[in-house]
Amino acid sequence: MIAVSASDEDIRTAELVKIEASVQLLPIFSDYDADRITVVTQVVFDLLEQEDGLDALFGLLREGLPERLYETGYALACDVAAADGTLGEEELRLLEEIRYELSLDRLHAAAIERGARARHLR
Repeated sequence: MIAVSASDEDIRTAELVKIEASVQLLPIFSDYDADRITVVTQVVFDLLEQEDGLDALFGLLREGLPERLYETGYALACDVAAADGTLGEEELRLLEEIRYELSLDRLHAAAIERGARARHLR
């Protein structure tokens, strides 16, 4: 979620609110220490500044997220991307790479994307 928000180098308030609400409310984060968000954010920023940082980020993603939650992780990333009402090229490109790295079926990914769009229409 943080990487998608930071991908366009403009972290918007709506995206931060979406991340915070997700961490506080969703069952996937029931055992998550919310104080870790600051550390995770710094790691993501550091990785995005490195030449091969995106590959390292995807490695951490696959290592830390059980395969059964790949679609959930992608859905959360899509929700953050859609939270501010705009999807820039950088966000779209990162979502595409996340789909690829998590080996998500294109049809399932399209349904997830459509759901995120529907939830964030104004």
